[in-house]
Amino acid sequence: MDLAHAHPIPALYRITALRIEPVDSGLINRTFLVTGASHQRHILQWVNPIFAAPINEDIEAITSHVASRGLLTPRLLRTASGELCVPGNNGHWRMLTWIDGDTLHRAASDQVAREAGCMLGKFHAAVADFTQPFQSHRPGVHESVRHFKHLRDTLAKRTDHPRFGSVTTLGEEILQVAATLPVLPSLPERVVHGDPKISNFLFERGTGRALCMVDLDTVSRMALPLEMGDALRSWCNLAGEDSPTANFSSSRFHAALEGYAATAAQLLSAPEIAALIPATRLIFVELAARFCADALNEDYFAWDAARFSSHSEHSEIRAAGQLDAARAMERLDATLQRLVAEVFAVIHAP
Repeated sequence: MDLAHAHPIPALYRITALRIEPVDSGLINRTFLVTGASHQRHILQWVNPIFAAPINEDIEAITSHVASRGLLTPRLLRTASGELCVPGNNGHWRMLTWIDGDTLHRAASDQVAREAGCMLGKFHAAVADFTQPFQSHRPGVHESVRHFKHLRDTLAKRTDHPRFGSVTTLGEEILQVAATLPVLPSLPERVVHGDPKISNFLFERGTGRALCMVDLDTVSRMALPLEMGDALRSWCNLAGEDSPTANFSSSRFHAALEGYAATAAQLLSAPEIAALIPATRLIFVELAARFCADALNEDYFAWDAARFSSHSEHSEIRAAGQLDAARAMERLDATLQRLVAEVFAVIHAP
């Protein structure tokens, strides 16, 4: 959706827009900054049809709950007729309150990771007693068995792909590593953000303090170590997702856990703490499998045409990088285990 489609929407909220500007954020939804006649600002989003309109009822409920616990959070506006969104031919539109802050696309320092960990802990603590059923449902987000089966099936079916040779070699390595991963114990499902990458946090300008979490379309229930694993995967690989090799930072890992423990250590049971490292490795291998399947199917992840020759090449490189990060974690296992024990020792000491 472009500016031409966005222009009529603010009026439906009784907002006179002086200026509407695209915001460079997000791969799925389209986001715009709306400046009104009194220079007040709001966020306008076109929401991809993968998120049906009832998602806004979940966002309204969860942000009301979070705000009641004293946390800053973006809030949905209602239209002049009282609706939470505006239906479109393909997807829907919504408006939210504006929170002034910086969006980061990399956890560029231990301090950023510590702040993000602290904010994620605050969010988890705030929603720990949220019991309302969600109207929307995200099936299979971290169903690793399903993702590994999808890769196996793709390798069997896509022998016609011109890059099948190199991709299938990588895919077989991913499946071999997947077979060696420990099975996570049965853990309770908790309310989680669902996509705790660093760009889903806002940071205060000047201080670097984490202000809040944004993009709440993914809020759901799952085992908390999987949420933490997704966060640590994102924050601790200094090489990022577009490199075939990884650089997993134990100091970034330590800082993130320190931040989280400062605000939410009491939430985690001993089995959940023990699952933090294997869950993070599982997320790396799971994402490697998803990227690898996409290298042959070329139908899911966005890719950078300016830096890579094809969708397939970009996805294969990302798959290799995630696998390398999982192997780096295995090499660092003793160090990471010690750091986890240090951070949570006081809370769960006998």
